Amino acid sequence: MAMRLWASKSASYLKISVFNRGFATVLKDLKYADSHEWVKVEGSSATVGITDHAQDHLGDVVYVELPELGTAVTQGSSFGAVESVKATSDINSPVSGKVVEVNKELDDSPGLVNGSPYEKGWIMKVELSNNDELKTLMDSDSYSKFCDEEDAKH
Repeated sequence: MAMRLWASKSASYLKISVFNRGFATVLKDLKYADSHEWVKVEGSSATVGITDHAQDHLGDVVYVELPELGTAVTQGSSFGAVESVKATSDINSPVSGKVVEVNKELDDSPGLVNGSPYEKGWIMKVELSNNDELKTLMDSDSYSKFCDEEDAKH
């Protein structure tokens, strides 16, 4: 609590916003699922994580259930979970393929999902089995609009 108060006062002094952002960062070079996962494709490999919008709504992440290496994942199906101080939510794979790497840093530092959802907080890397699935995902503009519309409903 004292740290939040200090951060809030510091932010006020520096004239920056820390809490109640009202917006989430959406990166241009990624694809997005309507279940709030992102995917970055490099050749036949895809890095997957949850979006800034998702982590913002979840609150402080305290645990991330990672998939096993070699596990087959299917687009739209659950492969793990994120537990926060507010809730536990399934994580769905935005693409199909085989898990070739998981972010083991999340075992000791699950808060990386909050602090760096698109860089240090990635969850898994997948060897893609169907590149055509990428066409069903949203680009950054579509995802931003989707989030705005979803937030307006609540």
